[in-house]
Amino acid sequence: MNPSLISLLRVPFGLGGARPGAELGPESLMDAGLIRQLAHLELPVLDDGVVDILSSDALDQPRNPQLKHLEAVIQLNAKLRDAVSDRVKKALFPLIIGGDHSIAIGTIAGLTKHYRKLGVIWFDAHGDLNTHETTPSGNIHGMSLAVSLNQGHPRLTGLRKDSFSINPRHVVIIGARQLDQGERAFIRQSGITCFTMHEIDRYGIAAIMEKAIAIVSAGTDGVHLSFDIDSVDPYEAPGTGTAVRGGVTYREAHYALEALHEANILTSAEVVEVNPLLDRNKQTVKLANELICSLLGKRIL
Repeated sequence: MNPSLISLLRVPFGLGGARPGAELGPESLMDAGLIRQLAHLELPVLDDGVVDILSSDALDQPRNPQLKHLEAVIQLNAKLRDAVSDRVKKALFPLIIGGDHSIAIGTIAGLTKHYRKLGVIWFDAHGDLNTHETTPSGNIHGMSLAVSLNQGHPRLTGLRKDSFSINPRHVVIIGARQLDQGERAFIRQSGITCFTMHEIDRYGIAAIMEKAIAIVSAGTDGVHLSFDIDSVDPYEAPGTGTAVRGGVTYREAHYALEALHEANILTSAEVVEVNPLLDRNKQTVKLANELICSLLGKRIL
């Protein structure tokens, strides 16, 4: 990771999720001073603008209850895929600010046009490993990791055309505490490592991060962090659309991202699912900015 070459991309998209508001996340982080806070770290950040749709035809498509807002998700992620790929070509560090977690489809598709053996750390209360056949909701943000592993509807996996596949053994989920039956089966069968809150409680976040870093950096040529703010306990991060009690604490989250910075393995990162409409006194917005700063090198001393 070269902190002097950060390309900050904002993706104000929320149609992959269940509740409105995630599309407001990127501007809320900017309004709360993200660029200014990064400047205090002496990190030159290129504000690379907004990746957005929308043509009205994508919004007007008939709804498929198993794949809600499919056309809009496809259009947005195709555009994001190309934007991320362009940044990697230019040797920039893509820092993606969402938006709901469906945008990870485009982020990872763009990265794997260049990284043959990408490792992925997926901080999330959920697995995001459903497909159109297993989804209980039809919300595509719950399918994004599955699609990134070439599982799911061909219209979605088709976004990964000409991209290298990801070995599930190079994927680590951290903070899970609400997994659907099909997701549990896929984790067991595929070889994904999943550190649930049970493991974090038992072994502590330091040991979990040590193991996770070893897994995603063994034999890989790049490592991507996908950080869903709902991995944090809703007491600390109420402003998210799919909150689940019992998540990582404020200090555990900071420690995890500090450890990733110290490991110096990341080649890209994204932070998603901040929903200002559900927040309390900008608590979640401020936390997201703090966590990004920890990831990029801010320390207490």
